[in-house]
This record gives sequence, structure tokens and C-alpha cells, in this order.
Amino acid sequence: MQNQTSAQPNPFNPLIVQSDRTLLLDVHAPLAEDCRNALIPFAELERSPEHLHTYRITPLSLWNAASAGFTGDDALNVLNSFSRFPVPQAVSFWIKDTCGKFGKLRLYQILPAEENNESAATAQEAASNKQNDDFADYLCLECASEAIFKELAAAKQLTDLLFVNKAFKNTFWVRLIDRGTVKQKLLQLGWPVKDEVPLKDGEKLEFELRTMCQSGKEFAVRDYQKNAAAALVGDKGPGTGFGTIVLPCGAGKTIVGMQIMSLLQTSTLIVTTNISAVHQWIAELLDKTSLLPEQIGEYTGEQKIIKPVTVATYQVLTWRAGQEDNYPHFKIFRERAWGLIIYDEVHLLPAPVFRITAELQTVRRVGLTATLVREDGCEGHVFSLVGPKRFDVPWKELECSGWIAEAECVELRINLPENKEIEYAVANQRQKHKIASDNADKLPIAKTICSIFPEDKILIIGQYIEQLEKIAKDLNVPLITGKTPNAERDRIYAAFKSGENRVIVVSKVANFAIDLPDASIAIQISGTFGSRQEEAQRLGRILRPKQRKARFFTLITANTVEEEFGSHRQKFLAEQGYDYRILKYTDDEQLKTDILEEN
Repeated sequence: MQNQTSAQPNPFNPLIVQSDRTLLLDVHAPLAEDCRNALIPFAELERSPEHLHTYRITPLSLWNAASAGFTGDDALNVLNSFSRFPVPQAVSFWIKDTCGKFGKLRLYQILPAEENNESAATAQEAASNKQNDDFADYLCLECASEAIFKELAAAKQLTDLLFVNKAFKNTFWVRLIDRGTVKQKLLQLGWPVKDEVPLKDGEKLEFELRTMCQSGKEFAVRDYQKNAAAALVGDKGPGTGFGTIVLPCGAGKTIVGMQIMSLLQTSTLIVTTNISAVHQWIAELLDKTSLLPEQIGEYTGEQKIIKPVTVATYQVLTWRAGQEDNYPHFKIFRERAWGLIIYDEVHLLPAPVFRITAELQTVRRVGLTATLVREDGCEGHVFSLVGPKRFDVPWKELECSGWIAEAECVELRINLPENKEIEYAVANQRQKHKIASDNADKLPIAKTICSIFPEDKILIIGQYIEQLEKIAKDLNVPLITGKTPNAERDRIYAAFKSGENRVIVVSKVANFAIDLPDASIAIQISGTFGSRQEEAQRLGRILRPKQRKARFFTLITANTVEEEFGSHRQKFLAEQGYDYRILKYTDDEQLKTDILEEN
């Protein structure tokens, strides 16, 4: 095989492709920004220091790209176009080989209408002879070659899941109830399944999207939101109706969900992160659709009402009395003939819910998320059980189009107080993080930032409740934590939106699915700082379109573990195309000068 190389390798190109499938992006090269955008569909950012950003191509990143129509040749064209040196032949071969695996396993169902033909009759006989079960309880897993068929037949992990189908060449029987489990196992073995089994239609539910919201504002679904919904729904035939849509916070993922509901016109179960998010979903549905209040149910710790459209929390679904007990609220998945399940913030889908999603492979389903990164490494479960990526748009592309706010990200480094230096030096790793995060000098600096921007609405976000209580008291502003009653929480959010409160302090409960469209500044004073999920959610709180620039400040204790965790934060922001400034705090006047110098 000849080398896959650029026609004319260019020493000024920004990308270096290495034989271990890592990609080095020179951020100072002329085409760096174009290259970064071109890598988004199929490569994952691993490190993002000042000069060279490191990406890696993985099987899952390629299969997610392939499921959205991005081919191996497309990936190679990107590499060849931007690479400074010839692309290693081994990398080219591996990309084509890995992408080529997508579609080599096809899961399908012999429909009743086909049962009159001879092969279907033979298949039915084979099924009943082998398992003594009803023909309709089985699916067919077709392998593209005998070599793949034999590889899977020899896999011990699949012994009790795949049964040789003698009626068709290189084909296995799969029990209908094992559909999700088989897809999981095969993905772990390096074989993604192209699922072409038809999905069941749920209860009919007729409604319309409004052109004028109940609030009086004009409403129209944006083109990219329509495209995202269309990519998921497809022609409603085999292989469509399930998958994941990746859009930045503030880009209107809720609207995409409603557009999908509108296209399908069916009963829908929506599962989201917390009660505030449940209430916001319900408010949006009533504001922007013709659905009536009596058609929408809330299934939370406060009330459990199931209606044609029901909005539930992950928390209530994963509740159980004891460690060994069953999850009683999983029954909601079977309470109605759901035609669609929407997993909001699917990157946070609790692991126990994967168990039920394996059973729900016959239902149309969509995961909505700003990032496919999961801190528990379960991206493969999302791919195989909820569905592969069907659509995404780079954050910066939407910013340039004006659909999300222009954002500036600043890390402000603050010295550790002298009286804490010895305590920090002798502490273990966990204690070091707490000492650095709880640096008392962060509080007056956060107040200073608030004073620099007197016209902005500001979120102060942190992890440690005592720290948050102090700053809320000093600023005389409301505080929201996990213990804040839901009614009080909703009242504070409403006052913030109306302008009654300009600043609110929030714990990590505000990471998830909270709509604060007028917030233009976030000040992060503490956090896990090792989570790209958290960074996506916190940045997303201020990205709703607005007239003024969004600013995202993170206060870090210099020369501590917080700096180390900062690399994860920078990785996420760089992945989305955001510039990242690091400032050293000296005094308030210098801080004001540094913050405003580029504005």
C-alpha cells in the first residue's frame, strides 16, 4: 500500500501527525484555528498547554464521526490538508480500517410481512428448533464476512448472547431482550453495531410549536436546531430515531428536543438533572407549544404524576431503599407506551439507568449534551445504548453566528496566605485541594470583580458551602445550595432574571440545566477543577445570546494543586476554541487594568 501523504507537505502547516495516533497542533501557525475546527468531528483533545495542543484519534471518536456521516476519507483529507509532514502510512491504514468497521455488523429484524418467503420460514424454523421460542423474540446479527463471524463465535463474552443462525450465512440470532447488552459487549470488543431494527411507535400525541410564545415573544426554530432534529428522526425508518445531539449550553438543546417531539407527535418521557430543570422544561413546553397543563406531568420527589408528556429527574429514578434493593421508579419507563425518551444532559446519565436503557432499545430516544466526555469513562455506553452522535456544531461557530454569546475566559491566580503555607505543605492531597480552594483571599477579589462590572448580572459559583455562605453574607445576596427548597430556589432564579437581584451565589447545583439567560459573568471560586463536564456546564450558564460579552473568571490559588487541575479546564476551553488568559493578582487597581485592557 502506498503512503497516504499530503501532496505537498508544508512546513508552515499547523499539524503534526504521529504514528501513535496523537496529533500535535501548533497554535501559533497561520491555519491553526481552521485546523482545530476541522478536527472537532473525529479527534479528542487531550492536553492544551500554551504552544502545542495534543489530540488523539480513538475508535469511538471515529465511530461517532462515522455515524454522523463523516468517513475515514474525510478524516484523512483533514490530516493531509493540515499536516506539516507526511501522514504516517500506519495511521492512514488504521483510520480506514477502524472507520470501515462501522457497518460491518448489522442488526435487523425479519418483519412479519416477510415471513411468507422461504428464507424467513427457514429462519423461523431454525429459531424454534434452536431456542424453542417465538420467532418474533429474535433479531438477526449479520456479519460482513466469515472472518468476523468466526471471531465473534469464538468470543467467550458472547457465548450466552449469540446463537448461530443456520438459515442465513454469517448470521447470529440475538434475543430481543439482549439487544442492548449485545451492542455493549460488541463495542467493547471493537465492533460497533449498525442497529437497523425498526423502533416501535408510541401513543399518538398531537400538538404544535407556537409561532408566538405565551410570553408574547416571537418564536422560530433555528436552522441548526431543525437540522439536529432531522438528523435524529431521519425518515423514521430502520436505523433512525436514536442517537446523541451535541450542542453548547445556550444553543437551545431544549428547543431541539421540542422540535423532535413535534416531528414525531408521540408521548414523550423527558429525564433531566434536577427539579429546577424539570420546572424549566415544563415552563418551556407550555410557553412554546400548544400542549395544555393537564397533558404534562411531573415525576419527582415532590410529586409523581404521569401524563402524555412526563418530565422526571435522574435522582428519583435512581432512588432505592437499600443498596441491595431494586429501583422502584424504573417502572415509569413501562407505565405508558412512550414513543420518545429524551435524556437531557446525557453525559450525566447515572450508571444504573444504563441498565434500563439496555431494555428500552425499541423506543426512539435522544441524548442532549454539551460534551460527550464522561468522567466515569462510559462514553461507550452512551454510544451503544442511547445512540451514536448524530449532530454537533462547534461552539465558536455558533458564537460567530451570534447564536451564543462571545466569551472571554480568565484564570486569576492568587497567592496562598502566609499563615496557610505550612498547613498546606504537610497536608495530604485531598486536604491540599480544600485549603487551596478555600483560600480566604478569593472572597474580596470576587467582590472587586463584581464592582468592576456594575451593570452585569453575575453568578458566583463554588463547591464549599461555608465559603459560599461567607461571600453571600458579605455581598448581601441570595445563596442557592442543594438544601435550598425548590420553591425558594425558583423564586431566587426569577428575581435574578427580572433584575431584582444582580448577583447570586450558587453551589454546584447550578452546574446542570439551569436557564439563566441574562447572566453575563460567572466567577468560579472553587470546584472539582478536574472535570471537563463541570467546565462545560459552568461556562454554559453565561452563553445565552446577549448584547454584552460573557466573561468567565476562575480564581485559583497559585503554586498549588488548583493549578494542576487547571490543565483540565484549559483543555475543555481550548477544545471549544476559546482563548484563555492567565492573570496574576497583585492589587485591585492592577486587576481592573488587566481585566479591562482588551475590552
